Amino acid sequence: MKNLILAVVLFTTLISNTVLSQTKRTPASFGREEYIEVEKNVKLHVTDLGEGEPIVLIHGWPLSDAMYEYQYADFIQKGYRVIGITLRGFGLSDKPGGKYNYDVFADDIKVVLDKLDVKNATIGGFSMGGATVIHYVAKYNAAHVSKMALFGAAAPIWTKRADFNYGLWTKEDVNGLINLNNTNRPELFATFGKIFPANETSVSQGHGAWLGGIQAQASPYAMAEGLKTLRDSDLRNDLKKITIPTLILHGKLDKICSYDLAEQMNILLKNSTLVPFEKSGHALFIEELDKFNTELLKFIKK
Repeated sequence: MKNLILAVVLFTTLISNTVLSQTKRTPASFGREEYIEVEKNVKLHVTDLGEGEPIVLIHGWPLSDAMYEYQYADFIQKGYRVIGITLRGFGLSDKPGGKYNYDVFADDIKVVLDKLDVKNATIGGFSMGGATVIHYVAKYNAAHVSKMALFGAAAPIWTKRADFNYGLWTKEDVNGLINLNNTNRPELFATFGKIFPANETSVSQGHGAWLGGIQAQASPYAMAEGLKTLRDSDLRNDLKKITIPTLILHGKLDKICSYDLAEQMNILLKNSTLVPFEKSGHALFIEELDKFNTELLKFIKK
């Protein structure tokens, strides 16, 4: 009996030491959280890589933070911490029902940056993500951030109004896109694929297929609700509230968010600099990749 007890004790000790040795392993990575809960049953996918001054990046409709692949690679190598947040309904984030608007997106970003305890970041957003960033900075008085960057942003207003005759889209146009989303989403992807670059050769077929794969991860519901938000939102008052330094990067040949929108943002933002991308359409982050990364880092270093 004593021998049996001794054997059990030795076996238990061996197992405990094995488990302890496993838990004491040297980490192979920084081990940062990849999914952050922003409300009950809703987690966002977050890419959080590198060390140094933080850069927060918000994707456009209907992409995900994966669109910033070439920014991550460059900025991490140059000593920055890059945090890409995928909005609810898109990419690898959870895809709940309910509301999808700039208020919800801004609230989600605030929770993520609170939990990560980010300080003095540059926050940047592309297309709908640019509009989201504008609303976040205005709503939360630039919490966690000291600079803002807008890339082909869908602002101040994406659709024409009686008092805003800029941009390319009417509300009726967007209603047609919503209908296409609900009846023939592949055709919607194809339609945007044709007008995303400046011309047929400024984005390679490979990059086009890569972006198409990212788009396909989006929830159809989130896509429709995102289009409604783009259609109906007016961010002019938000822009007037913002005083932090802002960089506006915008393609001169943009067929989705036309260049005159960038000029209007530049007028409304008190402390902004507009840099035109002469050879780019909406895909300026690919079409003029080196210039995009260089201009953004130059702004951050100021």
